[in-house]
Amino acid sequence: MKKTISLLTAALLLGACLAGCSQESGSVSIQTADDLVGKTIGTQLGTTGYIFAGDVEDATVEAYNKGADAVQALKQGKVDAVIIDSEPAKVFVEKNPSLTILDEPFAVEEYSIAYKLGNDELGKNLDDALTKLKENGTLDEITSHWVGDNADQVPYTPAEGASTSNGTLTMATNAEFPPYESMQGGEIVGIDVDMMTAVCEELGMELVINNMEFDSIITAVDSGKADVGVAGISMTPEREKNVSFTQGYATTTQVIIVRAE
Repeated sequence: MKKTISLLTAALLLGACLAGCSQESGSVSIQTADDLVGKTIGTQLGTTGYIFAGDVEDATVEAYNKGADAVQALKQGKVDAVIIDSEPAKVFVEKNPSLTILDEPFAVEEYSIAYKLGNDELGKNLDDALTKLKENGTLDEITSHWVGDNADQVPYTPAEGASTSNGTLTMATNAEFPPYESMQGGEIVGIDVDMMTAVCEELGMELVINNMEFDSIITAVDSGKADVGVAGISMTPEREKNVSFTQGYATTTQVIIVRAE
């Protein structure tokens, strides 16, 4: 009898060990968004991924200053999944073969330029410039240099002699969000930088970029420390209490990164 109980106990312990070892080795226990219930989710502080993660039932949300830090926490087993925008997710997973992106998108959103509430003249000028860049194909051309198999990361260059007589436009961003903005060779580069360079060319202005924590961008625009916030920012009711937004300039998805088998 004692021997039977001992064998049963050993079997149970072995099963628990195997389950634990499997989880530690990185097996995928999350196959869909529904599997996030009760899990620990990593996000970047202040992003829509952070907001969306907070709506997951019984989930624990761990917020990091950088998306890369959330991804590192996933690799280390500190979180079960990361919710982040699709294009940065592709960059992170390409650099980390131990991770994978689930096929099912978590949410769809649109990026816009944030500007100070009440600055309707600037808002109209920005919208007019974006409309022109969409219609003449410049925005698509910029994106093609940063997204896709043929992306060469060649930055947008204003036409020779382009006027900057209308002064400067200060852009608050967070250079931790490739391919929209990241640091390369001491310079901030990416889709958002090129897009705003083209916008400023249309407005006859010089672009000035201030790099800061993502969670500080809306405050910087609201306080007047920056004219615009551009960092893969989507319009939300909470953000609209503090800033206004232009039309969208890019449509993207929030995706779920997990450890691969």
